[in-house]
Amino acid sequence: MADMANLLQQQILSARADARKLNIIGGNSKAFMGRVASGEPLRVAGHSGIVSYQPVELVLTARAGTPLTELVAALDEQHQMLSFEPPGFGGGATIGGTLACNQSGPGRPWWSSVRDQVLGVRLLNGRGEHLRFGGQVMKNVAGYDVSRLQAGAMGSLGLITEVSLKVLPKPAVTRTLVFDVALQDAVALMNRRAAEPKPLSAACWLDNRLYLRLSGARAAVDATLSQWQGQHSGSPLSGSQGRLLEDDESFWAALRDQTLAFFEGEAPLWRFSIKSTAVNPDLPGNWLIDWGGAQRWYRGAASMAQMQQLAEAAGGQVSLFRGGDRQADVMHPQARALQLLQQRLKQSFDPDGVFNPGRLYSWM
Repeated sequence: MADMANLLQQQILSARADARKLNIIGGNSKAFMGRVASGEPLRVAGHSGIVSYQPVELVLTARAGTPLTELVAALDEQHQMLSFEPPGFGGGATIGGTLACNQSGPGRPWWSSVRDQVLGVRLLNGRGEHLRFGGQVMKNVAGYDVSRLQAGAMGSLGLITEVSLKVLPKPAVTRTLVFDVALQDAVALMNRRAAEPKPLSAACWLDNRLYLRLSGARAAVDATLSQWQGQHSGSPLSGSQGRLLEDDESFWAALRDQTLAFFEGEAPLWRFSIKSTAVNPDLPGNWLIDWGGAQRWYRGAASMAQMQQLAEAAGGQVSLFRGGDRQADVMHPQARALQLLQQRLKQSFDPDGVFNPGRLYSWM
């Protein structure tokens, strides 16, 4: 695969020399994210394969174009997993694109994010230099944590060619309890349960049903199931009996990959990242609450200014995740000081603005 890396490097050098812009494409599963892409395609999917996997050390290194399905298959053989549960978006998602778009699944508050699990990267910058940052141990941190800077940068800082990740053992047992409950009561209970020393690994509300996933040792999961199935007086669910969800793996996979009916259709999809305890923004329409209340999805037409105001009142930010006007800025506006910092980083890594111009923000 050295030849593929060299080919990518030559494409970057040629584009820089000719003042051409490049649009980085991996599996193309997240083309809907960010603003409208521009520039010539720079295809990374061919730069794939697992470079090294050390199950005992819980470390895996793969080329950026490696499909997530390939990583998951290798980890399954050792009863290990990508703890951040990355969405597959139809099966085409790659590890490089997952890091670049900072995508994590339902277990993110409990099992961490892709940003937390990345140990190191190799990166082609806008000068065509092939650089290495970080390593394969958690201690390898000095100065800017460049590996983690790639999380959510959407390729604006360079072309990721290789990613090293920490992986984790799979839990022995996973079970899911379902309760019938209204939205605001569900948010209160999610936070209450999250504060308990129990093996909670996901908490989601949809269509007046609260889903609580338990993962870990069988004894701990069984004990919690017994305690939580029958609610005590004073609980928001007083009188509601929790029931086990059959085939819960399919439900959480559909939530992770956004294949639930909630995500279907053309209505704009907004993502709120707010305080988990916040009162839900006052908007009529369909909601899905995830991450124990910290991530909230809304389907419906609205202005960015209106959504920004609601998100800030709830202690967080909002983005237009899918659909709507992709010519305008779709990410929450940044304070001027943060804009200047991000522009300085862009100038350092990609001084000629070769990579993904305007994809993250119009001013980048």
